[in-house]
Amino acid sequence: MTDMTGILSNWLSEMHIDGLLSRNSEAPILSFEFVPPRTDAMEQRLWHCIRHLAPLAPRFVSVTYGAGGTTQTGTLSTVLRLKRETDLIPAAHLTCVGATREEVDGLARCYRDAGVNHIVALRGDPCAGYSPRPGGYAYASDLVAGLRRIADFDISVVAYPETHPTASSPDADLDNLKRKLDVGATRAITQYFFDSEIYLRFLDRCLAAGITAPIIPGIMPVSNYEQIVRFSAVCGVTVPAWLRHLFDGTAKNPELRRIIACMVAVEQIRTLQTYGLNEFHVSTLNRSDLTYAIAHVLGVRPTETNASHNLTGLLETTEIPHDRETPADFDPTEGTQEGAPPFMLRTLFG
Repeated sequence: MTDMTGILSNWLSEMHIDGLLSRNSEAPILSFEFVPPRTDAMEQRLWHCIRHLAPLAPRFVSVTYGAGGTTQTGTLSTVLRLKRETDLIPAAHLTCVGATREEVDGLARCYRDAGVNHIVALRGDPCAGYSPRPGGYAYASDLVAGLRRIADFDISVVAYPETHPTASSPDADLDNLKRKLDVGATRAITQYFFDSEIYLRFLDRCLAAGITAPIIPGIMPVSNYEQIVRFSAVCGVTVPAWLRHLFDGTAKNPELRRIIACMVAVEQIRTLQTYGLNEFHVSTLNRSDLTYAIAHVLGVRPTETNASHNLTGLLETTEIPHDRETPADFDPTEGTQEGAPPFMLRTLFG
């Protein structure tokens, strides 16, 4: 029999914990990340996703850059179209691996001349091993310094709460992050993680190292659990037992999986909000339904002014397959694939 005395005593003394959804009534600040399309069908899906999410008025939207610069053209054209046809603030991923300084600088000037001010600066993922290209930027810190010489860009870099797999040690990885910020980066966006404690411990280490720039948590909704498990094993991201337990027995129930994915992302963000964090960068994987649902539960609602007003007429007549009916556009076990998902690539991008 339940001891109601203790329960009532806790309630009357206010020794209880509010549910995560009511702990913080403030809607968080969100930014979204998209993947450049590789086919016409993927391009239609991308712009359908953008049209659906734009009314949520994200702080900015980033467009990833394929391994080895393989989606350079797709990234450039997507970013320029976002700038030209929407009121969204685009952030262009830019890598330096496999390119000369002149080539990278030329692309940066193209963004500058088009009015694109936000760059996500990454070293980049070579196809096999890594050695700086002669005449190129060796590391992301060098790229950041080079971008600062070209224009007053708003520069984001990447942080690794569980340490970059190629780093010699966690301290060396943290030193690398500090170098990127010291030479001019504005903020860092983290690789995805699932246990909030991992991020919070990393934040403690950053503060102890004298890093005071914003460290924005990267949130990866689990749209495909098996893919996340495979890639996390490669890139050193911990998949906790509780997450495995939540997805056990759901392989043939995609609707339940979407509910779980939404619940996990919302709880992760709400938990971090209780520690004073209020800005998050969410991977969309070019699918809007899950991201929109997460934002809705968090209290992020469409603004009166549609941030993509120019896109409405363009896309209203385009018939896009429902998100849940379309196969994945990437295989995250292939780190060099052009369409590889966003935060996953950051494990490879130094």
